[in-house]
Amino acid sequence: MAKGKIQSIEDLPGIGPQALEKLASAGYKTLETIAVASPAELIEAAGLGELTAAKAINAARDALEMGYETAAALAEKRKLVGKLTTGSKAVDDLIGGGIETQSITEVYGKFASSKTQWCFQTAVTVQLPVEKGGLSGNCLYIDSENSFRPERVEAIAKAQGFDPQEVLKNIYVARAYNADHQMLLAEKAEEMIKEKNIKLVIVDSLTSQFRSEFIGRGTLAERQQKLNKHMRTLAKIAETNNIAMLVTNQVMERPDIMFGDPTSPIGGNIVGHNSKTRLYLRKSKEDKRVAKLVDSPHLPDGEAVYRVTENGIEDVDQ
Repeated sequence: MAKGKIQSIEDLPGIGPQALEKLASAGYKTLETIAVASPAELIEAAGLGELTAAKAINAARDALEMGYETAAALAEKRKLVGKLTTGSKAVDDLIGGGIETQSITEVYGKFASSKTQWCFQTAVTVQLPVEKGGLSGNCLYIDSENSFRPERVEAIAKAQGFDPQEVLKNIYVARAYNADHQMLLAEKAEEMIKEKNIKLVIVDSLTSQFRSEFIGRGTLAERQQKLNKHMRTLAKIAETNNIAMLVTNQVMERPDIMFGDPTSPIGGNIVGHNSKTRLYLRKSKEDKRVAKLVDSPHLPDGEAVYRVTENGIEDVDQ
């Protein structure tokens, strides 16, 4: 709850009508979005001076009391975290009950490892009521590989007992044509979240546009800088709106790995540090797939086996 006179962005020092309009068009519409921004972001969005940007951010943080807080207060916030089912109880158990809200979950793997199937599945299950493992909400789907298939969603929706046409109406799909367009779509997502009751944002895939545009070692620094900004935007959206964020990622072969699996996810530490939960997916026999939990703030590493059928993601014994 804001304290003192600062109740909205209009009350922040140094923010005039013109800057206010520019901030709003860039997605900075609440004290929360200003409070978690960096001065450089506000300078770029609204042309603010460095001192003005810093003052506005500090004032927003003071108003929202964003200093130190007790671990007990953080524990109360954690109680608000929702869990979204993947369709498989074994996988849900592996990740502590389902895909968490307030952070980014990344799934990566080779071709045909079921990354996009996770996207189709969760775009449907997010619409389930909370007591059935859903979040009673809708889905925003950023498609950078032209891989969204409505007919696949319809089949999964039928298996879940939904009217397929109603399910499709609750999934808002945007095709990202390049890295900058993908970043813009993520920034604009904030506007739709409350308006359309969005509880899940999917990016499939996170890195493909960055990978195809920034070729060669000379462009690596710029690529990583842009990718870092994109990931920060996604993380901020997830945290400030208490929604689930699912991103898929590609892998590359590592010739320096002599033993074990030579694949590693694209994006290096930038993606690794911003993704709170990371799962490595791989193909097994027939319709079976294996999900390996690679990184989590509070869960042990482990694996779960599941199936990908016409009905979507299922447990092996179903």
